[in-house]
Amino acid sequence: MSNAGNPPITTGVKPTFGEFFKTWLKIGCINFGGPAGQIAMMHRIMVDEKKWVDEARFLHALNFSMLTPGPEAQKLATYIGWLLHGVRGGLTAGILFVLPGALVMLGLSLLYALGRGYSAIDGALFGIKAAVLVIVVEALIRIGKRALKTSLLLAIAGVAFAGIFFLALPFPIIVVAAALAGFLAAQWSPASIGLKDDIGVIAPPAPDRWRQAATAAAIGLVAWWAPVAIAIAMFGFNHVLVDVGLFFSKLAVVSFGGAYALLAYMAQQAVETHHWMTAPEMVDGLGLAETTPGPLILVTQFVGFLAGFRDAAPFSPVAAGIVAAAMTTWVTFTPSMLWVFVGAPFVEQLRANKRLSGALAAITAAVVGVILNLTVWFALHVLFVHVTERHTGWLRWYAFDPLALDLKAAALAVIAGVLAFVLHRGLIEVVVTMAALGIATRLVFGA
Repeated sequence: MSNAGNPPITTGVKPTFGEFFKTWLKIGCINFGGPAGQIAMMHRIMVDEKKWVDEARFLHALNFSMLTPGPEAQKLATYIGWLLHGVRGGLTAGILFVLPGALVMLGLSLLYALGRGYSAIDGALFGIKAAVLVIVVEALIRIGKRALKTSLLLAIAGVAFAGIFFLALPFPIIVVAAALAGFLAAQWSPASIGLKDDIGVIAPPAPDRWRQAATAAAIGLVAWWAPVAIAIAMFGFNHVLVDVGLFFSKLAVVSFGGAYALLAYMAQQAVETHHWMTAPEMVDGLGLAETTPGPLILVTQFVGFLAGFRDAAPFSPVAAGIVAAAMTTWVTFTPSMLWVFVGAPFVEQLRANKRLSGALAAITAAVVGVILNLTVWFALHVLFVHVTERHTGWLRWYAFDPLALDLKAAALAVIAGVLAFVLHRGLIEVVVTMAALGIATRLVFGA
């Protein structure tokens, strides 16, 4: 992968690599708050303070990051790094954006696996569950307001919810169907999908872009699949490391809409198909991911760690958990960087493609329906003691006893809702407060 095809930096300000490295290391350590907060932080530092990237190019980069699967903020960091220092810069920014949070998440996963049974840890996790429920509701409202601009988009969200909640359709099928609907709508009636006629001035294509893309694709695919191939060669196709590598590689290809969109599909597969964890543990994992810097999709690392920890042979449980967590993180984030290096030379032309924009708008609408499914799923498993999945023909539904409402969990959820929606407290403050209240609840009332 060559640096020769880099777009010009319109501001004329280019940092030394040492200053560039220190800035991205700092960003990686303090990028709390989910994708919206992370993107706002990068804009403030890159555009307003450092003036390394101008406003127009930052927005172009953000548009491109929304067009491909994977965590938007990490792809944006990778693209900005590529603009400033070529491939070396893209790799540095993309890795440093994730690495500090990944190390923190690994430590929390270890603490979770080894510390269960201690009242303080169990109480903190009990309180965090209530915070997670409110955070997911908040994400549903925020993304819904942004995405559901027309009646067609609202209908797509409704169909996506029905498809995944009642019919148990796989998330990839929902993504493909929504993309096709948006692609066709953009051709026949752009306004119905929320598209405008004015797309602005589009720069000419980057020279030698096809060679750059082909080289990036070849190197990136080898890097992506090498750990999975090594695991297959060492342990065979039936080992947990191979299962983890293949599953999260598939997830990386269909991960439009961020971590919240993936959680419902990932939870179903991790809990019901692979039996790596329980539903409450999935809620715990999201709560832990909310407290760390880095992309929220680092919750996948928690899932991978528990999968390895509980199916350790021929390693010890801790070693297997660490190796499986590393495999998960690798196959989750390497593809998102691959999309950047392959697509960066074409970024302006992608922005001009109305049909592609229509497909993205429909996928985003479908994601709202998927997040609604996740919200209902989380609410049932947080608020009720026993929830059982049932099937009647093609229909899937959840059976629970309304009289078995967990009053302590419900009370904590109400408090978390007041903190988030009435008092407008920050995400970290809500999570920490609910963890403390969970500990107090367990100490006073017991399990």
